Amino acid sequence: MKAAKTFQSPDHHHITSSTFLKIIILSFLSLSLLLFLLFSHFDPQLQLPSFSSPTTTAATATATAIPISNALPPDAFAPLPPPKAVQRTGIVDENGLMTDDFVVGEFDPSVIESVVNNGATNRRRKWRVRFGKFMVCDESMTEYIPCLDNVKAISSFNSTERGDKYERHCPQKGKGLNCLVPRPKGYTLHIPWPKSRDEVWFNNVPHMRLVEDKGGQNWISRKNDKFIFPGGGTQFIHGADQYLDQISNMVPGIAFGQNTRVALDVGCGVASFGAYLLSRNVTTLSIAPKDVHENQIQFALERGVPAMVAVFATHRLLYPSQAFDLIHCSSCNINWARDDGILLLEVNRMLRAGGHFVWAAQSVYEHEDNSQEQWEEMENLSWRICWELIKREGYIAIWRKPLNNNCYVNRHPQLQPPICEANDDPDDVWYVSLKACITPLPENGYGANVTIWPTRLHYPPDRLLTIKMDAYNSRKEIFRAESKYWNDLVNGYVNAFNWKDLHLRNVMDMKAGYGGFAAALHDYGIDCWVMNVVPLSGFNTLPVIYDRGLVGVMHDWYGQCTFSTSG
Repeated sequence: MKAAKTFQSPDHHHITSSTFLKIIILSFLSLSLLLFLLFSHFDPQLQLPSFSSPTTTAATATATAIPISNALPPDAFAPLPPPKAVQRTGIVDENGLMTDDFVVGEFDPSVIESVVNNGATNRRRKWRVRFGKFMVCDESMTEYIPCLDNVKAISSFNSTERGDKYERHCPQKGKGLNCLVPRPKGYTLHIPWPKSRDEVWFNNVPHMRLVEDKGGQNWISRKNDKFIFPGGGTQFIHGADQYLDQISNMVPGIAFGQNTRVALDVGCGVASFGAYLLSRNVTTLSIAPKDVHENQIQFALERGVPAMVAVFATHRLLYPSQAFDLIHCSSCNINWARDDGILLLEVNRMLRAGGHFVWAAQSVYEHEDNSQEQWEEMENLSWRICWELIKREGYIAIWRKPLNNNCYVNRHPQLQPPICEANDDPDDVWYVSLKACITPLPENGYGANVTIWPTRLHYPPDRLLTIKMDAYNSRKEIFRAESKYWNDLVNGYVNAFNWKDLHLRNVMDMKAGYGGFAAALHDYGIDCWVMNVVPLSGFNTLPVIYDRGLVGVMHDWYGQCTFSTSG
């Protein structure tokens, strides 16, 4: 079948051409109008020209021009007004509060001119600056700690009974250390964790006194060029693991790694108690004085165990109230009942509400007159400060601190020791003398209501609201922002610098804030521990750090160092 032919009118091409012409004319008119509107912004006197069609009459071809004011208002494209100037309201004073009580002073134009001229002159000069180098200290100072080895200050104490000679006695200004503390002769790169828990190089901590005094108690021994740590202690010669199992069985509520996350080991020896707790998800800060045993803390740090030189003597320890879930003393040779129980009251200040005190000593199980007297003193004192004796088994006794103030309130008014004054800040620890009084617990339950590990690491604790700082409503946002900041930063460190291959173990954060850096290291699987240092010059965030399940200390970087030399 043939296709039908298309019919076309003779006038088809004429119609098409006419329509096309009209489209062109309309497009031209639209474009002209658009250009006019754009350029009229720059010239308000510009007038719209007239256009005529070829088919229009002569009368319409001479149409009058239309003024721009009839088309758009003159300010249609005027620039926006400048923003209003911010009113100056004041400055932040030394208490972190806004104030307008300040003096601006007079303006001296000559000062600005002098600075500009000197800057231009200095840019034309070439300066050569020579920096001197610190000399290396004598080899005998490999473990020198300025505030603990101040011979002149220490020699003024005739007795060691109160322990004040082992506290900080920093050199006077201008008489501090002016040389670099050297490494021990023959020092070798430390053995990586976890192998370092059981052995370290002899040359790194070349002291034999503990081997001679404590070798029979399974503390430490020497084998060729290494020290070996079997894991024993004076009261747990069969090993720390067995000892920890016994404590767990005595009081299951201790729940290492969950309810108990942060512990303090007093008179730690070589820190085997804390070393073996690490495998149970407990961070234990091991403390001991720098005494005749040639700095036990050096052994702990070389093993990779959290440790610090500290002593129960005449001043508060540099940790906040309710810091530790458990405090342990095994043959620590401390008379807890002396001076109206002032040392045990310091333990009470640092022990978290509902926390446990574990005491392993001869006085617990021996029935000789002297030991029996010490036990009766301890039992009586613990009762007067409202501790509950949970369990006594063999040479171990375990007490629990109350969860609230009910027992304190219901005590007889004349019963000693008294409750501390209301104006006593239990978190004020820098050179604060010990006080023979009971630190009351916060009525709102802060400190006692921390969540279990590991949830508490990232949960903003309630004590965040007690920090004396220039923010209130935004504190939790600041806490989360710091966590995100350090997570992002540590992620870069781990990936770019291969931190997991560096075998980091003993880490110090010199300005810890809320502990975000330490938390990030934990999240990214860096097998280390962090000493979170809170400078005296900043906000005291230590309660938050401990509530997160981390450890830290107050320190004054403008003073002298009290840290041991191993890192």
